[in-house]
Amino acid sequence: MTKSVLTIQRSIEQEFEKQSKNAFKVFSEFITLLDNGTIRTVEKVQSEWMVNHWVKKGILLGFRLGKLRTITSKTFPFFDKHTFPLKKFTTKDNIRIVPGGTSIRRGAYIASSVIIMPPAYVNVGAYVEKNVMIDSHALVGSCAYIGERVHLSAASQIGGVLEPIGALPVIIENDVLIGGNCGIYEGTIVQNRAVIGTGVILNASTPVYDLVNETIIRKNSNGSLIIPENAVVVAGSRAVNSSFAGKHGLHLYTPLIVKYRDEKTDAKTALEESLR
Repeated sequence: MTKSVLTIQRSIEQEFEKQSKNAFKVFSEFITLLDNGTIRTVEKVQSEWMVNHWVKKGILLGFRLGKLRTITSKTFPFFDKHTFPLKKFTTKDNIRIVPGGTSIRRGAYIASSVIIMPPAYVNVGAYVEKNVMIDSHALVGSCAYIGERVHLSAASQIGGVLEPIGALPVIIENDVLIGGNCGIYEGTIVQNRAVIGTGVILNASTPVYDLVNETIIRKNSNGSLIIPENAVVVAGSRAVNSSFAGKHGLHLYTPLIVKYRDEKTDAKTALEESLR
């Protein structure tokens, strides 16, 4: 961590506890660093994902300081806190944002070679790595992390979290495919090269049944559900064990790991380079 970032961290911690007349100046410096990717909400430390609590505090400070204003655009106006306007891009950023209603808040980091189809929404604090495809009607929530070469298919929802400050956001690691109409919530971590099939919902409250290894994956002591590397997860169901449920044929939704990635899976999930 550089000296300037350490200085901003100390200032944010102080202003979060007790705002001074310099609060807006401190926040302005902070949001610039967040917007350009110099700082971020989560990072991997010795193979474990950790929350930078002070970064979340900085975002929350921005909401406190913000005033409701009209935020103009070429299509239609927005009405939001003036501390979080729309993010600005130029062709030098090498990011494709296809016309059709996408909104990206300032304070979200979008790396080079990302493609965003319309309409999509990326919230403040999100960090999107290189060569990601964000498809139509997809959401990247506040503070979520999206690794390199991830494909977020149409209508997939990556949940966000600002509070509690210590809560880990959703993390999607490198080379993951998220199928259409998926929902990934409550600090779920999807590890490298996993495939999440169409319509799968993952959260900390729902166990995942690994049919390959005959194990049940539940949230860990930190409250995160971790989907292992290369896992292929599909939507399934299991019978409810009660006389009433049996009488009515009731089942609960259950995510199932049906296999682990192989060459055949890789061929089906490869990103089409010609689109870039």
